[in-house]
Amino acid sequence: MATNLKPDHTLDTKGMLCPQPVLKTKVEMDKLTAGQILEILVTDPGADSDIRAWAKHTGNTYISSETEEDVWKIYVKKE
Repeated sequence: MATNLKPDHTLDTKGMLCPQPVLKTKVEMDKLTAGQILEILVTDPGADSDIRAWAKHTGNTYISSETEEDVWKIYVKKE
């Protein structure tokens, strides 16, 4: 599903540990307009569930995630 998405912006947080991926995601999402999609690249295994919870809490939409090797690609839509 996610491989067909065309993100409007990509955020690279590879090598960062909690809470950095979520904090950086918030900063990037603040720059987007409603309807735009952010792709977040993470290597912290806990970041997927953290970003999913953050999106729900903030009213944004967690679309999906996928992994390639040790990198998760997480897709969130700005609402």
